[in-house]
Amino acid sequence: MSRPIGTLAAVSLDCPDPAVLAEFYTRLLGWEVAFSSDDFTYLAGKDFPVRLSLQRVPDHKPPSWPSPDKQFHLDLSVDSLDDAEKAIMEAGGTKPEFQPGGDKWVVFQDPAGHPFCVTTFKA
Repeated sequence: MSRPIGTLAAVSLDCPDPAVLAEFYTRLLGWEVAFSSDDFTYLAGKDFPVRLSLQRVPDHKPPSWPSPDKQFHLDLSVDSLDDAEKAIMEAGGTKPEFQPGGDKWVVFQDPAGHPFCVTTFKA
């Protein structure tokens, strides 16, 4: 294996309002705000080296679902799909009608429209 050029520091999500998305993801992941401004918020998890950044983009257009235009999505591991669905919906997430995962995973969308999946699969 060759020596890496760098390490992954963060995954950034474009959005219309970083504060709204930060509130959603802090509830979803249990992470804390490490840095925040009007246009940018970093979330950090305890003992987790990669951060989630939320970045204001004027005229943000959310990805569409289902569509190959979504570009990428987050996968979250949970203990119970039913419990996760309830908590995600209470936090402001939505559940699109199209669900290709059967009983293996469920697709949701965050308040800015980014799709993400929850699964009981543990990596």
